[in-house]
Amino acid sequence: MRDFALPELQAGFDLAHELARPRRWLVTGSAGFIGSHLLQALLQAGQEVATLDNFATGYRRNLDEVRATVGEQAWRRHRFIEGDIVDPATCRLACKNVEFVLHQAALGSVPRSLEDPLRTHAVNATGFLNMLVAARDSACTRFVFAASSSTYGDHPDLPKVEDRIGNPLSPYAVTKYLDELYAGVFTRNYSMQTIGLRYFNVFGPRQDPDGAYAAVIPNWASRIARNEQCMINGDGETTRDFCYVANVVQANLRAALVPAQGARHEIFNIAYGEQTTLNQLHELLTENLRDHIPGLQTRAPQYRDFRKGDVRHSLADIAKARALLGYEPTHSVRQGLREAMTWYVPPQREVAAS
Repeated sequence: MRDFALPELQAGFDLAHELARPRRWLVTGSAGFIGSHLLQALLQAGQEVATLDNFATGYRRNLDEVRATVGEQAWRRHRFIEGDIVDPATCRLACKNVEFVLHQAALGSVPRSLEDPLRTHAVNATGFLNMLVAARDSACTRFVFAASSSTYGDHPDLPKVEDRIGNPLSPYAVTKYLDELYAGVFTRNYSMQTIGLRYFNVFGPRQDPDGAYAAVIPNWASRIARNEQCMINGDGETTRDFCYVANVVQANLRAALVPAQGARHEIFNIAYGEQTTLNQLHELLTENLRDHIPGLQTRAPQYRDFRKGDVRHSLADIAKARALLGYEPTHSVRQGLREAMTWYVPPQREVAAS
């Protein structure tokens, strides 16, 4: 293991114990996939939570699902703000009286950024800067934000280590790296505590299966369940380090609460630490869906050209997060797929079976 001399992780740090003390949180992008899981976890832990979303990519149904899950008593500890992080006044309102910021709001998707780089920059870069300024002005204790494994770009080494990156391959990757640079500058100049979490291919319940920019796992699960053909970019041997959303929730809570003194800026890989090819993923999804849909008929995937802006292989080194945050992923790809499958194929969803 690499040697980490930073003192964040103190002996006896207990996440459950820290969460037993009520604090004031802000989750941006709360109607989205990851944001809604963070909101749910915080409310279930008895925390006071403000959230912000403009429903550009999130859904009201995600908030409704959280409300139904946590119950009305817990939901009363939630304050929702409908607004856009591109507006500085909205960011200031959201950060008022907040201790910890979990910033998830962004426009994801490499293809979307190639088609509309201006909008991607406005949200992911300008919006991020607006949030940093608002958190600084509100004297928030710590600013934790969603960074991205796309930052590694064309760097060939595997596994990916936080301090070695290459050239970005898309406007999306540029914006996410710019966020890290801005956070570092704010730490150095304004004595803030900022932590970026480089997510690797997160998946789980509430991830949108539809639309032009749908993530691969919910999209393929939906298509296989309907006996539709999945499209694979390239030869199917492209690899990803898929990370179940429960692992990401744990990482965010640890990043916010692990003890640290003074101004700190850190970047951590958040993943499971295992490679899965797209061909293997298709097989795993098919196996899991057959357990839920007796007699399911499936079609072999169709292969097409590699997609512009995509990296060929991805694998995270999570040693730093383990050492300094106490992060330990609880769900592998197989375990995550098993847990999420009832959401991907709910009883009421029409599927193609014979």
